[in-house]
Amino acid sequence: MKKILYLMRHGETLFNVQGKIQGWCDSPLTINGIKQAKAAAAYYEREGIKFDAACCSTAERASDTLELITSLPYARLKGIREVGFGTFEGEHEYLHPSREQRHAGYYKQFGGEDENEVRERVVKTLLEVMNKDGNNTVLAVSHAGACANFLSAWQDPEPILRKHRIPNCGIFKYDFDTESQRFFLEDVIDPVHMEK
Repeated sequence: MKKILYLMRHGETLFNVQGKIQGWCDSPLTINGIKQAKAAAAYYEREGIKFDAACCSTAERASDTLELITSLPYARLKGIREVGFGTFEGEHEYLHPSREQRHAGYYKQFGGEDENEVRERVVKTLLEVMNKDGNNTVLAVSHAGACANFLSAWQDPEPILRKHRIPNCGIFKYDFDTESQRFFLEDVIDPVHMEK
């Protein structure tokens, strides 16, 4: 049986605008972030997409985004929260080392998470969500790092991420095969720029 997962990033936040690192720390949606979430809601409505279930990370930026898209009751799940960056949290983005300079466990030395562990927890959580009876079309609102780590579990993420930077409210549409327990990326959608 095939099910569909719409995994999306939250709307723009204050820290996004200020160029600050936010993993487990949080900041509110901006006015633009609210507009982005409403553009995502309009995309789903235009396409006639109806969700059986919805979930988001425990960050308020994710739940606020989700609530602008659907009125469904939803679960807040620690398993799909952003990478924990340890002492980098709330600092300026320019302090991040480049992808080439850091290894998967780089942030652990600063009290953060190993990206391999992030991938495992996001995969485990979304498998649990998709394996629930009746969860045939699911919306999950998460974060750029969590989305990228999830993608890397199923394919080489670099070609996709080079072509499609993960914008605020960017959507990854996955087919989920219940027999193989695998996710297959079907599409990457930027509903915000579709509107313009």
